[in-house]
Amino acid sequence: MSKPTPLREVHESLGATLTDFAGWLMPLRYGSESAEHNAVRQAAGLFDLSHMGEIFVTGPQAGQALDHALVGHLSVLEPGRARYTMICAPDGGVLDDLIVYRLPGGEYMVVANASNYLKVAEELTARSAGFDAEVDDRSEAYALVAVQGPRAAEILATLTDADLAGLKYYAGLPGTVAGVDAFIARTGYTGEDGFELFVAAERAVPLWEALTKAGEPHGLRPAGLSARDTLRLEAGMPLYGNELNAGLTPFDAGLGRVVKFGKPGDFVGRAALAALKDVPPRRRLTGLVARGRRVPRHGYPVVLSVDGTVVGEITSGAPSQSLGKPIAIAYVDTEVSGGLAVDIRGSHEPVDLVDLPFYRRCM
Repeated sequence: MSKPTPLREVHESLGATLTDFAGWLMPLRYGSESAEHNAVRQAAGLFDLSHMGEIFVTGPQAGQALDHALVGHLSVLEPGRARYTMICAPDGGVLDDLIVYRLPGGEYMVVANASNYLKVAEELTARSAGFDAEVDDRSEAYALVAVQGPRAAEILATLTDADLAGLKYYAGLPGTVAGVDAFIARTGYTGEDGFELFVAAERAVPLWEALTKAGEPHGLRPAGLSARDTLRLEAGMPLYGNELNAGLTPFDAGLGRVVKFGKPGDFVGRAALAALKDVPPRRRLTGLVARGRRVPRHGYPVVLSVDGTVVGEITSGAPSQSLGKPIAIAYVDTEVSGGLAVDIRGSHEPVDLVDLPFYRRCM
C-alpha cells in the first residue's frame, strides 16, 4: 500500500488525482497539468515533496564521513550552503543524486530521492564506519513543501521575517513561516526561483494552508508531479531512473564536475571513476525537439533518418508548454550531429538535436 504524506487530506479536498510514486501516494495533478506548469513559469506553484528523504549526518567527523561516502567535497561546505552531489557504487555507477545542506549547527542534511532514500541511508551508515559520525534517517519526521516561480519570494515574504533577499541560490537558513519552524532553502527542481521548506511533518498542513492563502492574490496554484516533471525536463535537470542509474557514471551523464578528485583521502568509487574520467563516453546526454506533434517517450529508440540505424534512446519526453513542441532528453552516440528521428511505434518522427536546457528563466 502506498504511504500517504502528511498532506493527503489536503490533496483529496482539492480533488487531486493521486498516484503511487516510489511507494508514496502523491498528487499527480489537481486539474490541468498545463495550467499548473504555466502557473510556475508565470507566477508560482505549491508542491508537496514530502516523499523525499532527509538523512542527517552529525558528529565531529561528519564532513569527513561524507567526503568518503560521496563524490563531492562536503567538509568544506560553509554552514548555510548546499551542494548538488552523488553517491556512487565502487564501480562508479550512480546510486542516487543528492543535495547536501550544511546546517548552521554544523550538522549535514542529505536530501535523497524518494525511490532511493532507504538505500542511501544504509550506504551512508555503512560508509561512516570508522568515522566519529552518526547517520540518522529522519525522513518520516519531516515534510517538504516547495514554492516555485517568479513570485515565490514575494509570496513567502508575507509569511516570514527571514532575510529572503540575502538568501543565495543553493543556500538555506532556519526561520519561521506563518509561525511554523522551518529550514528555508533557496533550491528547487523547476528551473525557476523558489524555496523548499523543511518542516516537522505535523506542521505541514498549517504551512500549506498559510501559503495557499498568501499566494492566492499572486496567482499561486497547487502543482502535482506531472507539472514538476515537465518543468524539470524543460530545465534539463536529470531524473534518477531516467537520465541516471547505477549502470551510468557521472561522466556518462555529463556531470563529471561533481566528482572532486582533489579532496583529501579516499572515497567510494574513486579508483573506478579516475580510470574513466578521460575515456570519451560512447553516448552523450542531449536535447531533442520534435518537428511534428507526436511525443517521444522514455525508452523510444533514436535513429538516423537516412537508414533507421539506432544511435540512441530517449530517457524523458513530454510536450513542452514553453516551446509549444514535444521535447525529449536522450543518450545519443557522440559522433552523431544531426539527421535524427525517433522511432515511435514504427514511425520515424524527425527531431532536431539541441543543447540543454530547453528553458532558462529570465534573471
